[in-house]
Amino acid sequence: MLDLALAGFLFGLLAIGLRRPFLWVLAYLYVDILTPQKISYFLLASLPVSLIVFVLAFGGWLAMDDKTGSRFSWRQGVILALLVYCGVTTLTADFPVEAAEKWAWVWKALVFALFLPLALRTRLRIEAAVLFMVLTAGAIVIDGGIKTIASGGGGYGELVTLVAENAGLYEGSTLSTVAVATIPLIAWLARHGTIFPPSRAVTLFAVALGFACALIPIGTQTRTGLICLVILAVLSLRSVKRRMLYIALMAAVPVIALPFLPESYTARMSTIENHSADQSASTRVAVWKWTIGYALDHPLGGGFDAYRGNRVTVVLQDVATSGNQTSVTQRVAQDKSRAYHSAYFEMLGEQGWPGLAMWLTLQLSGLVQLELIQRRLRRSEDRRDRQDRALAQALQAGHCVYLFGALFVGIAFQPFMFMLIGLQIALVEQVRRRHGGPDPASAGAHTPAGANRATGLRNGLRLPQEARP
Repeated sequence: MLDLALAGFLFGLLAIGLRRPFLWVLAYLYVDILTPQKISYFLLASLPVSLIVFVLAFGGWLAMDDKTGSRFSWRQGVILALLVYCGVTTLTADFPVEAAEKWAWVWKALVFALFLPLALRTRLRIEAAVLFMVLTAGAIVIDGGIKTIASGGGGYGELVTLVAENAGLYEGSTLSTVAVATIPLIAWLARHGTIFPPSRAVTLFAVALGFACALIPIGTQTRTGLICLVILAVLSLRSVKRRMLYIALMAAVPVIALPFLPESYTARMSTIENHSADQSASTRVAVWKWTIGYALDHPLGGGFDAYRGNRVTVVLQDVATSGNQTSVTQRVAQDKSRAYHSAYFEMLGEQGWPGLAMWLTLQLSGLVQLELIQRRLRRSEDRRDRQDRALAQALQAGHCVYLFGALFVGIAFQPFMFMLIGLQIALVEQVRRRHGGPDPASAGAHTPAGANRATGLRNGLRLPQEARP
């Protein structure tokens, strides 16, 4: 029955795409995030679903979609340069077989991020992409949230969602980061969505889905998830109206929630403060030191999975307290082929200094562009401008959560986050087209909305019918 439901939904979506090819782009978002072929037992599991939808999305856009308003931005040029560079390092990788396996999905993530802004040429399409991403990730999050409540708190490496594997979006720390990064987008859809306009039902679902996202770090018991929640709470100070009340609530929530949290969760979170006694945390630090030394010897990187060549020695400290006496015992642990557990060191070790520079440029420039959009539109009374400003704020908050979560998880090429980058580029281009300027930071930031629209029309930048509310 599950097979029939999954196959029926996907094939139905692909069939409708014969009339609206853009739906194939949305279908790829669904397939790449949820991977229904892994959930399926027979029907979808026997087909190369990802490849089929990938070809349809590109082929449909090339052959049948309107290209009005599409433009290749400089950030897409950075993605293209990173794609080519990763291809070169794969050919010269330290571990060619393993590198080829990772390259098989990395190139698709980069190419799709390169292509997505070209397809998202209207406001409606951007919202549809956000909606599909949120609801598809929400299917995993809701399943994890229900199991967290049912199991009394889940467990590290024990919470199994829709797919029983510890890879991709189904890995605990990755899922925690993505779930928390999705919360601002959920709030934006509830307040400014037009496909499902704001209503009591939409608000209730958004609150429930946001709560499920907050439960994922508890269910997976990942330290990264806790850090991401704290970062999002701090970032939210910028948009709340009653900041003192919000700060009071922030202080009260941990006190109220602590008695309901499982002991295993609080014990694991305590290792954030005393990482020297935790072998996992101490090994990560040792691997990061090894990566810096490796990059100094191999400035162009060692290709994907270069971490397999590391050998690290860790000195752990066990602290025991008895009465007024405290004893410290040291023990030595050795490990090898340990993953980077950090996107930054992942880029440094695999793609060297040039790859890290391109990756950081892509990430940080997105935050800057989104900030410029918010400043440009903050005084506009136009409803569409307010929606775009709120979306820029949501994308910026989600991206900041990702960048902090990426400090402790090797998700430099996580497809979901590259989709967010594609959304950012599409939003920047839409604001540029509507206001008739070359860039959101251009002069005339405070020109009245009507004058901006008139300028855009005179320049031949007439909005397609699909973009109108």
